[in-house]
Amino acid sequence: MPEARTGEAATSVEPASGPRRWSLRQRIVLALIVWAGYWFIRLLGPTLRVSVSYEPGAQKTLAERPLVASFWHSCIIPATYIFRDMGIRVMSSYSYDGEYMGRIIKRFGFVAVKGSSSRNPIRALLGLRRALDEGWTVAFTLDGPRGPRHQVKPGPVGLGKSSGLPLTSFHAAVEKAWVLNSWDRMMIPQPFSRVLVRVGRLIPVPQDASEADLERCTSELQATLDRVCQFAEANVGKVGTSEFPVGDER
Repeated sequence: MPEARTGEAATSVEPASGPRRWSLRQRIVLALIVWAGYWFIRLLGPTLRVSVSYEPGAQKTLAERPLVASFWHSCIIPATYIFRDMGIRVMSSYSYDGEYMGRIIKRFGFVAVKGSSSRNPIRALLGLRRALDEGWTVAFTLDGPRGPRHQVKPGPVGLGKSSGLPLTSFHAAVEKAWVLNSWDRMMIPQPFSRVLVRVGRLIPVPQDASEADLERCTSELQATLDRVCQFAEANVGKVGTSEFPVGDER
């Protein structure tokens, strides 16, 4: 596994306008959420029984880089632990939810690049493109920060075209989880639960792609995410068998 460079994976990339200012009460609540969230994931993670499965044509390892990665917002908690300390750059929204999630994942070796589909998207995409040029993988919680749930947005395809790098995608299914009554149906894994990560095949995006090509790639990314999600959810109960052995293959 490529090691995160000292200091780089622990700092977020803020837009020129600087971080949003929160009230004193919000800052106190934010600090409590970040502390509790970090220690919950840190203590929960080692209890999970994780298996990784790859479609034909997928990347060889989770740590392979640089790539443009996509996954659904619902599995952000198990993904935070499984992909920790890889220096992955992640777009983080300006919302309050985005702020505390960005601070939590920073403690697990991710780098938050501020932006969203509605606010400073160009600046954020430029920051992600720079990360790809430096050899890092970038990742999108593709239906975040507010949905629609399980619906692909155009950011990864555009970034794939500009960088010439392929798109990868995955879903982390959790056998036993508390599912929040939120727009994304976020999964909070229960201790000692089985987790199956299914990684989709790589999708190339030609740098000379036409509008029709980009639409095709977007449709293919949607189909791939739907497919790996369905596969992982259907097979997570088999984790720990010879078909899906448990192990950290990073």
